[in-house]
Amino acid sequence: MNKSLLALLLGMGFFLDSFAGDSISVKSPSNTIVYALSNSKGQVQFNITSRGRTVLKNSILDFSLNGNQLTSTARIIKVERYKYNQTYAWLGAHSLAKNNFNGAKLFVQSGKTNFQIDIRVFDDGAAYQVRVPNSTKGIPDEATTFTLPTGAYIWYHDMNMHYEGVHIKKKIDSVANGEWVAPPATFKLEENLYASITEADLKNYGGFSLQADGKNGLTIRLPQHQPTSYPYKLRYSPDDTLRLSQPATIDGPIITPWRVVMVGDLNALVNCDIVHNLCPPADPKLFPKGINTSWIKPGRAVWKYLDGGGDGTPEVMKKFTDGAAALGFEHNILEGFWRNWTDDQIRDLVNYSKQKGVGIWLWKHSKNLRDADSSELFFRKCQDLGITGAKIDFFDHEAKEEIDLYQRLLRQAASYHILLDFHGANKPTGQSRTWPNELTREAVKGMEARSITDRATHETTIPFTRFLAGPAEYTVLLFGDRRKNTTWAHQIASAAILSAPMLTYAANPENILTNPAAEIIKAIPSTWDETIVLPGSDIGELAAYARRKGNKWFIAIMNGVNPKTINIPLSFLKSSVNYSVTVVRDKMNDPADLMMEKELRKCSDELKIDLPSGGGYVAMFTIQ
Repeated sequence: MNKSLLALLLGMGFFLDSFAGDSISVKSPSNTIVYALSNSKGQVQFNITSRGRTVLKNSILDFSLNGNQLTSTARIIKVERYKYNQTYAWLGAHSLAKNNFNGAKLFVQSGKTNFQIDIRVFDDGAAYQVRVPNSTKGIPDEATTFTLPTGAYIWYHDMNMHYEGVHIKKKIDSVANGEWVAPPATFKLEENLYASITEADLKNYGGFSLQADGKNGLTIRLPQHQPTSYPYKLRYSPDDTLRLSQPATIDGPIITPWRVVMVGDLNALVNCDIVHNLCPPADPKLFPKGINTSWIKPGRAVWKYLDGGGDGTPEVMKKFTDGAAALGFEHNILEGFWRNWTDDQIRDLVNYSKQKGVGIWLWKHSKNLRDADSSELFFRKCQDLGITGAKIDFFDHEAKEEIDLYQRLLRQAASYHILLDFHGANKPTGQSRTWPNELTREAVKGMEARSITDRATHETTIPFTRFLAGPAEYTVLLFGDRRKNTTWAHQIASAAILSAPMLTYAANPENILTNPAAEIIKAIPSTWDETIVLPGSDIGELAAYARRKGNKWFIAIMNGVNPKTINIPLSFLKSSVNYSVTVVRDKMNDPADLMMEKELRKCSDELKIDLPSGGGYVAMFTIQ
């Protein structure tokens, strides 16, 4: 038995429930979240409440196998309860993840088929998973409907551009039947109570999207029911499109990904660990120290693509390496122009960059890695050349075939100590816990998108929608026209809010180094020890964070389109300590300029901050 599984079983304390009838409830460790499941006339349904307030109601759990709807003729035979409490090192909003839940495994019979529904309830949400352990081969399908309370607001985008969409805000009862909703789907139930629906531990299965039923419900739809995204049809053949639209057959036991509902205020959602908690820890044979394995190197990257800098020659990329080193950044990403270079030219850049503490990444089209031998050769070549990581692009689909490809690439890359950044990708589902060589994936409409005119609203929405599933590669910070209706200070704040273990900057390093705020930009890390979503944060209106790395605190604020004045108490700082504060604030009436200030502050102080439309604010607190 593997050590991770053994540790899990030893910590879980299984016991049989004194089960009677066809209903069961599972409470979170603090009794604040309740997942109640019932079986009425053979139809399984569930409700979720938070401190007695409705999160989901009368939601139908619908699972089919080979065309037979097992949950419509279900009978619960036995319930096995368990609990678990652990912490582990993490790269993200905080450095220590908490995995504390109460669980119940339901043994269910439907005709001649036995299956299980596993439920886990945390203090910030709940999740369930369906397993058919005795299956040898089958085609699963799901149509679980998450039913929201009337009056809830939802932020969502459709699947036309896969996961690269712009969210809109609606009341759930005005979302029309048939509309597509890309997870994670975040909604506001009442003041300071939000929830977000997504999935975790997606592997050996197709990824789900959600479809509105016009009756406050969002229904799980697997890839065979989803429209093919425009990017996929653009880059792949009609035969590919047809093949991936077929239902996926799974060999062996069938295990769905976890269906996740995160619950709480905005601070709880941003700090929620559920998605990665539900994934297995890394294999110690590949990652002997987990995320602290020597070749796992989170950090910040320069990127020659959006902000000039010359042609993609070795000489130009050496200049980008110089810029990365001057900024203290750890990585330099090469787009596809590297394919015109010789191996000696690549090796020369790698060696030059290593002397400056900068790793080199190579872009690659996923189409050229779909054969296992081809991907093996590519990763071996990367290792031979001394490459740090690969940026693999253009997946654009969530069919099982694509999910299997991610898994193979992660496994092969790990064997050669190559880090990965997936572009044109589906949402993350916590798999970076299992595969810490995945530092980020795009799955967001980022700085590359020319079509966004209201970046202020977009950038204050995605911290509480897309980023709840995991890190995104937005490619932060530009000072030019592509920043649209945001200020320079807003753009600098985006680097501290739209974080990822691989944090790629869109701006040419020379334009960062010559900016008045260069020193504070250099100090912004890619991962954090602690994150607090500050009062006043409001989806699409304001994103205000306090974040700590070591003994240094940062406040980062991005404003939406409406000017506002906010007050920020500094009570999160250490008491009886004075802080030297470096401040970046907007220069009023000039979005392409900023003001730098120095202040002294302590924890009893309160900041009053004026924010123009699309404005921003960054403060770095250092103990005197």
